[in-house]
Amino acid sequence: MAKRDYYEILGVNRDAAEGDIKKAYRKLAMKHHPDRNPDNPKAEEQFKEAKQAYEILSDAQKRAAYDQYGHAGVDQQGAGGAGMGGFADAFSDIFGDIFGGGARGGGRSNVYRGADLRYNLEVTLEDAARGTETRIRIPTMAECETCSGSGAKKGTEPKTCPTCGGHGQVRMQQGFFSIQQTCPKCHGTGRYIPDPCGTCHGTGRIKQHKTLSVKIPSGIDEGDRIRLTGEGEPGVNGGPPGDLYVQIHLKAHAVFQRDHDDLHCEMPLSFATAALGGEIEIPTLDGVAKLKVPAETQTGKVFRLRGKGIKGVRSVSRGDLLCHVVLETPVSLTDRQKELLQEFEVISQANAGRHSPRAQSWLDRVKDFFSN
Repeated sequence: MAKRDYYEILGVNRDAAEGDIKKAYRKLAMKHHPDRNPDNPKAEEQFKEAKQAYEILSDAQKRAAYDQYGHAGVDQQGAGGAGMGGFADAFSDIFGDIFGGGARGGGRSNVYRGADLRYNLEVTLEDAARGTETRIRIPTMAECETCSGSGAKKGTEPKTCPTCGGHGQVRMQQGFFSIQQTCPKCHGTGRYIPDPCGTCHGTGRIKQHKTLSVKIPSGIDEGDRIRLTGEGEPGVNGGPPGDLYVQIHLKAHAVFQRDHDDLHCEMPLSFATAALGGEIEIPTLDGVAKLKVPAETQTGKVFRLRGKGIKGVRSVSRGDLLCHVVLETPVSLTDRQKELLQEFEVISQANAGRHSPRAQSWLDRVKDFFSN
């Protein structure tokens, strides 16, 4: 009888991720276990079939061979053998993640990589644009000098866990299959400390602080991260340390707002300069730039200064500086200024359509609105 397609058995696509394959297998194993289906004579066969499919598709090399040659590519590798003796192994896989258990056949090494850490660093816009180097002080865990990292009181030493015999795991028998889980006494370390060190309280590590130098590349932006390899928490039982991720946050700037590689700023203009035109000075990150303002410039107009922005970390050229015109209404007027403005207004209103076209257009639309 021809074998069914392994992907079809598990109900997954051929490009399914490893996690999806494992999830599908767990579901089928629970569904077809003979203990849960005493009245279904086909359950045992379906259970075997699902386990066989999982053993092939969960192994990268076997899966590649199966994808290329089908069943002929994996039959030589002993894909079968998922009989009743495999129930314990199957459910060890299923419940291993739940109870902290792990591999088949014995304890685990108890060597763990240290956790990754994050440090939030605020930098100024100028430092982000040009790049800089700074120093940060972070908490860290170091080996306890009192007990030399053993966690045991001076003059004593850790002992082999009597519950698991030093394996770090215990096996629970349930019917004809067993479940492997983390030892509740030693928590998977394989040993316990009867007399803990008074300095580190049995952990073998103490909290300290260390200072690190961080290079800030030019063009770095809000939310970017800098990884310092090996500067995270130390590993357990000789495991490698984790990494430290420095998360960048830009401080608010008094003049500029950043938008990726572009900079934005408001440009207040006096009434006279906006009407008559002129030349003004604009601040940039590189100094002062001169900008010619044409006559009759309106509020809201945006002037673009090419190349006066920031060159991002992944950019090939600098962004622009965009200056947003804000017309400034004069305040604290003298009597003479008020007199001149009133005279100016009278002259302007004599020919409003010419001197104030936007206002006149708006008034016309208002009249039309109320006349309808």
